[in-house]
Amino acid sequence: MARIELNEIAHSYLRNPKGESDYAIKRIHNVWEDGGAYALLGPSGCGKTTLLNIISGLVTPSRGRVLYDGKDVTSLPPEKRNIAQVFQFPVLYDTLTVFDNLAFPLRNRGIEPSEVTKRVHEVADILDLTPFLKKKAAGLTADAKQKISLGRGLVRSDVAAILFDEPLTVIDPHLKWHLRRKLKEIHEQLKLTLIYVTHDQTEALTFADQVVVMLEGEIVQIGTPQDLYENPEHTFVGYFIGSPGMNFLTCTLEGNVAQVDGAKIVLDEKTAALGRKAQGKLELGIRPMYLEVSPVPVENGVPAKVKVLEDQGCHKIAVLMLADKTLQAMLPEGKPVPEEKAWLVFPPQWTRLFADGRLLK
Repeated sequence: MARIELNEIAHSYLRNPKGESDYAIKRIHNVWEDGGAYALLGPSGCGKTTLLNIISGLVTPSRGRVLYDGKDVTSLPPEKRNIAQVFQFPVLYDTLTVFDNLAFPLRNRGIEPSEVTKRVHEVADILDLTPFLKKKAAGLTADAKQKISLGRGLVRSDVAAILFDEPLTVIDPHLKWHLRRKLKEIHEQLKLTLIYVTHDQTEALTFADQVVVMLEGEIVQIGTPQDLYENPEHTFVGYFIGSPGMNFLTCTLEGNVAQVDGAKIVLDEKTAALGRKAQGKLELGIRPMYLEVSPVPVENGVPAKVKVLEDQGCHKIAVLMLADKTLQAMLPEGKPVPEEKAWLVFPPQWTRLFADGRLLK
């Protein structure tokens, strides 16, 4: 296992990049602690796989250094970094048995046969592959093949880190939950350094202790799932995390009150003070689950129109119009449901303020 440090990393696929827009990775400087479970999350094209490939050695960065436990490995290929990779499509030997597929990395390193057998059985037990050890890989299901691919990384006791590049994309949805749970169990049991690339927020939030959110080649926030949900440091994080995502309203400030097209929303003193000092475009943000909806007038309530009600079983989603702005609110089961008109309450403790896309704090 290893502590991985990215020191002022930037990368362009162009030979002579001229400006920031030419870089797939603009500037990354952070540390992946030994034994941590990380997810790299972001939309397609944001630089997730490029960053993972820089960590693995498949790509050499245009600028900066990659350090493993303080050792500069920037110019070393993957086989010299002692890492394991699990790709979107399983990399296996279909004509070999499951046992031989798992044993291959150890035999290739000259490990004693008795130790090979011991390690293969240990890993097979962890991954629920023991019943399949004598079967050829070619005849197994997609999720079993992906377990074998994972096992080929786990079987090496000296591996520095295991890197996953969208490993569950080709897996049937009902099997994804099982494999995510298995990865979580493996991390808790073996304390390996795991880095997992995905565009799926559910995968990221259920797998990782720390989620690294990327946008346009930059890291916009690193935090726990709770941090990202309750205190998104960028409007993109608020929008991308959560279903539905955070509501955002362009506003102006007058004292402790945010003005949104004539509607007045009271802020707490700290948030308002930060807003009065801020430069740039101000936006108010609130999660749909924290936006309170009343069918009758209430104190500090802002009038709105009900556009659509979506019944999702355990709760309803109300789509509302505040002037010409669209918001969404989560209505808990059993609460009164407005029909045409509603009054919205923005609890100050859950109302956030952003300036030019960045959280004021």
